[in-house]
Amino acid sequence: MKLLVLHGVNLNMFGLRDRAVYGTATLADIDQALNELASELGVDVECFQTNSEADMIARIHRAHLEAVDGVVINPGAWTHYNVAIRDALEILRCPVIEVHMSNIHAREPFRHHSVVSSIAKGVICGFGVDSYRLGLRAALSAARTEPSGRRGAAALPPG
Repeated sequence: MKLLVLHGVNLNMFGLRDRAVYGTATLADIDQALNELASELGVDVECFQTNSEADMIARIHRAHLEAVDGVVINPGAWTHYNVAIRDALEILRCPVIEVHMSNIHAREPFRHHSVVSSIAKGVICGFGVDSYRLGLRAALSAARTEPSGRRGAAALPPG
């Protein structure tokens, strides 16, 4: 099984950005933790980060063509407004798990809404680096039980 972890805009600044909210773990620390967990679980994981909307959408499209088994995404600020990334994710026929280091519902009101959540299998937030670990486990579990696709309210029809 192959899982893809997508880190959105500004997440390359983990460890430097607002440590009271995001902690001190760097993006490299998070990717290392995910690779270690993937090894324990016997799956392949690829981690990808970009600050470019076009590059993120292109990677999501490629994930569809590669038929990845599951996607974990922290869209960063794109969570709250980026319909283009949401629509690209909707094309996928695998489980999509949305994760956030902080609890977006306990922060500023504009962060409470996610355009991604409606097409995600589930959302995990507020557990720091563990949000990613839990997301990877959730993506794997969903991929094993629902191998033909993501199943939330906006599931794609078979075929």
